[in-house]
Amino acid sequence: MGKTPDNRIKKPVSKTFLQALKGETQKTPPIWLMRQAGRYLPEYMKVRSTAKNFLHFCYTPDLAVEVTLQPLRRYGFDAAILFSDILVVPDALGQKVEFVPGSGPQLEPIKNMAQLESTLSNANFMKHLDPVFQTVGRLSKEIPETTALIGFAGAPWTVATYMVEGKGSKTYEEIRSIAYQDPQFFQTLIDMLVDNTSDYLIEQANRGAEALQVFDSWAGVLSEKQFSKWSIEPMARIVERVKAVHPNVPIIGFPRGAGQLYELYVQQTGVDAVGLDHTVPLEWARDHLQKHVCVQGNLDNLLVVAGGEEMDIEARRILEILGDGPLVFNMGHGIVPQTPPEHVARLVDIVRGKV
Repeated sequence: MGKTPDNRIKKPVSKTFLQALKGETQKTPPIWLMRQAGRYLPEYMKVRSTAKNFLHFCYTPDLAVEVTLQPLRRYGFDAAILFSDILVVPDALGQKVEFVPGSGPQLEPIKNMAQLESTLSNANFMKHLDPVFQTVGRLSKEIPETTALIGFAGAPWTVATYMVEGKGSKTYEEIRSIAYQDPQFFQTLIDMLVDNTSDYLIEQANRGAEALQVFDSWAGVLSEKQFSKWSIEPMARIVERVKAVHPNVPIIGFPRGAGQLYELYVQQTGVDAVGLDHTVPLEWARDHLQKHVCVQGNLDNLLVVAGGEEMDIEARRILEILGDGPLVFNMGHGIVPQTPPEHVARLVDIVRGKV
């Protein structure tokens, strides 16, 4: 006789990362690291060498899927983050974007309303990003069943800094000045980014992303008033739009460098979790942020370069102070290329209580 079919409904596999984002305290906090797929891994560099350029890398699903999976094979992280870049959004809107080796991203600057109207269009936005959506769909099927998949985008303020200044900066004086002097132009740009970023994130969730992170990497250069207008308000609108379609997909906000304004960000954006940079005091984060949302972070990424006793001590201090509430262990910024892979392996073991 043939085997009787098992028609019982299978219990969903528990994913500690998603549980933490929903406010549950985990005995062993989940861990993933920003830029966990990156130049510190020799296997990444091997794949990277086959791409024509960095955007081609991001838009080639075979390559993007492979490098997303590489750190999972090495370290068994609790979450995988889509391999892409925040600047695919302006690229898809029609702005010229190029990644120059040794110089970073270079964009054709948009500094006023006339340039915005002549350059940007959302007509082919989603079609242009279809390779990214294909990558998300494939990853949702190929990652381990206990691993969560994170989709992401850049926050409007941070993406706008590159779009207006045309490259990275340390102070972003030009864009901050333009935001003061030509608020109509700048509001139009931010509104366009809110709308298109929301659509971009919603489609990632449609394709299988189980959580979404929004990187506001340059939020820390804003004054208190500008932070409310250009970081908090756009993020709140994105959260509202995404949650209207995917109410159960948790959203992580990462306003790097926000200092005490982290608290206002948490209270006013509606995020489920907040990423902390390495300057945020742990006790303050526990007392002011963790009672509202899951916190993510915040080991100094250069400590992982150094390794040794100092890394061990600080990692354990984060676990001790933040481990009694909802916590996702991460760093205060992404892994840098000079990081020894064996230091990452030890960090994972420390978080999981193996050493």
